[in-house]
Amino acid sequence: MTAARTVTVLGSTGSIGLSTLDLLEHARAGGRAVSIDALVGGRNTERLAEQALSWRPRTAVIADESRYEELKARLAGSGIEAAAGNSAVVEAAAMGSDWVMSAIVGAAGLAPTLAAVERGATVALANKEALVCAGPALLLAALRSGGKVIPVDSEHSAIFQVLQPDCADKVHKLILTASGGPFRTWTRSQMAAASPEQAIAHPNWSMGAKISVDSATMMNKGLEMIEAAYLFAMPPEKIEVLIHPQSVIHSLVEYQDGSTLAQLGPPDMRAPIACAFAWPDRMAWPAPRLDLAAIGKLTFEAPDLDRFPAVGLARSALERGGFAPAAMNAANETAVAAFLERRIGFLDIASVVAETLARMNGNGDIGASLGGVLEEAMLIDASARRIAADVLPQFERL
Repeated sequence: MTAARTVTVLGSTGSIGLSTLDLLEHARAGGRAVSIDALVGGRNTERLAEQALSWRPRTAVIADESRYEELKARLAGSGIEAAAGNSAVVEAAAMGSDWVMSAIVGAAGLAPTLAAVERGATVALANKEALVCAGPALLLAALRSGGKVIPVDSEHSAIFQVLQPDCADKVHKLILTASGGPFRTWTRSQMAAASPEQAIAHPNWSMGAKISVDSATMMNKGLEMIEAAYLFAMPPEKIEVLIHPQSVIHSLVEYQDGSTLAQLGPPDMRAPIACAFAWPDRMAWPAPRLDLAAIGKLTFEAPDLDRFPAVGLARSALERGGFAPAAMNAANETAVAAFLERRIGFLDIASVVAETLARMNGNGDIGASLGGVLEEAMLIDASARRIAADVLPQFERL
């Protein structure tokens, strides 16, 4: 693995972005020529400027336009171009780098991810929502451009690594594992009183607030079911979720002959990032090693769909198809933001999503076609957010 590689990191200041830059340091130390064309952050100008001054990209972009002057001042005299705003984020994704880490959280990651895919880049996809909102169109764009989408979510990376392409039609089912999150053993009454601090305290993974809340509600697993259906061309009935508290087995593929293949590893996002960066090769880095004897046992249980209704909501959206997943995602982002602001309770997140989807179904607002891709997806996203905002007051705490 000696060929030079140019890189863009979308979401460089978040947890995935930090892990990506750490891996790139190891790749460079191992003899790989790595240069960065663009670094894109959300609001943390101090961290973005530090990264830019260390890696010397051509441009550094902050999504929050109000922080442009601060970023520009921090980069003054460095020769690094500073930019800000959504259009600048998309322009950074459209630059000529051959490998793009897509780690912008939420539907905001769709447009830049599509821009990178359409120009034929290899996209390491850590953004769930891009696939959820417009997965078939995104993957078709990659096929047409000669680009490649390599999943970075640990579950989809696991399937990507063990699913034999020549045997894809012999798959009996894909099994996505889930830790169960911080509330795996909590009752509904306990979850009703859960605080944002408790919801983001994941037992195994270090993640951002929004993703951590999705793990607590198990909406992340619902989103991952939709991703898996698109990425691996599997019907909903062939995708299952299995609770695995130790987070050692990241997913499994069961074939028609009764063989089940699994990918194992410690819960460290740098492992799937390394896989995506080096693919089809493997790269050496000081990875934590799996000590099964020390772990002692691996346990499994079926998900409780009564306590975690988000899984069922996601499956219903996947089965409906069209832009139903995009609407569900927008409603969930709105509800999670309200929960983090302490406006609604933890259990209200799924209720807001369910009510939003019910109203959109009743109004005929969820299209069945994926024709206009970005434009239609954004219209559905905006419509779902408006309806979710209308729904929120009935759940808001006084």
